[in-house]
Amino acid sequence: MIIRPRRLRVTQSIRDMTSETRLSPSMLVYPVFIREGKNIIEDIPAMPGQKRYSPDTLPLILEKAANNKIGGVLFFGIPEKKDETGSQAWNDNGVIQNAIRISKKEFPDLTVIGDVCLCEYTSHGHCGLIKNGKIDNDSTLEILSRVAVSQSQAGADIVAPSDMMDGHTGAIRSALDENGMTDTLIMSYAVKYASSFYGPFREAAGSAPSFGDRKTYQMDPRNSREAVKEALLDILEGADIIIVKPGLSYLDVLKTVRESVHVPVASYSVSGEYSMIKAASEKGWLNEKNAALEAATSMARAGADIIITYYALELSEWLRL
Repeated sequence: MIIRPRRLRVTQSIRDMTSETRLSPSMLVYPVFIREGKNIIEDIPAMPGQKRYSPDTLPLILEKAANNKIGGVLFFGIPEKKDETGSQAWNDNGVIQNAIRISKKEFPDLTVIGDVCLCEYTSHGHCGLIKNGKIDNDSTLEILSRVAVSQSQAGADIVAPSDMMDGHTGAIRSALDENGMTDTLIMSYAVKYASSFYGPFREAAGSAPSFGDRKTYQMDPRNSREAVKEALLDILEGADIIIVKPGLSYLDVLKTVRESVHVPVASYSVSGEYSMIKAASEKGWLNEKNAALEAATSMARAGADIIITYYALELSEWLRL
């Protein structure tokens, strides 16, 4: 007699109960673009459905995030003025700092994560300081530390360095501890590839580099073993959470990192992945809800404890249905 495994042909509730991989709103983080100014809510053409907010209008979207009980929000700032050093990134009255203060005042229980990088603030669009036409890693570390401290002082629960400078986590951890901010967590973009899927984000944040590219400090998409090395180095330097970015194109890397470290791992489903699903669904080529849920499930299945996604609000609603 041949014994064959049987698929469950049962009710939806039983399928949900017996599924190997489960999603919940609490594991979702919603990225939000915040533009300096007042009374701003503007569309982002390359990311249909996403908007830029000024700090005063930000509570409109934060209320939805809080009511949907998602895990947190990740803030990206867009200043009015940019310079060579990105000085507005650590201005105590900067766009991100004001947004963090407003968020923690209005929604104290909502986890707020501040993106720590210079690309949105520098006139050249790179993530570090430029010296002699090249990124100067070590001098950038001091600036990143200032940014992280200023965000923590404003009330950020977590700071997330996305610059990919060597030694950034250790420098930031030391600066936070020296300023008495030992409770501020670091969610490090330890594994961030030089991906072609960042295009819509760069339009949204106005952060495209004015010369060259970021391949000298972001990771080569052909490398996977390097991801484990980078993740372990950042953990040794004090990272509390590790990010693998992008999401869908790097599920193998996500799985490998998850199996190699013992801290929470986040997968960042980036702007290009979001916009592809949006564009295809708008043309009727995909069912948007099903595709977005499947994409998120694949990241959870590969090992993500946290999913950073522009679909966070919709996913949290769909998961309740």
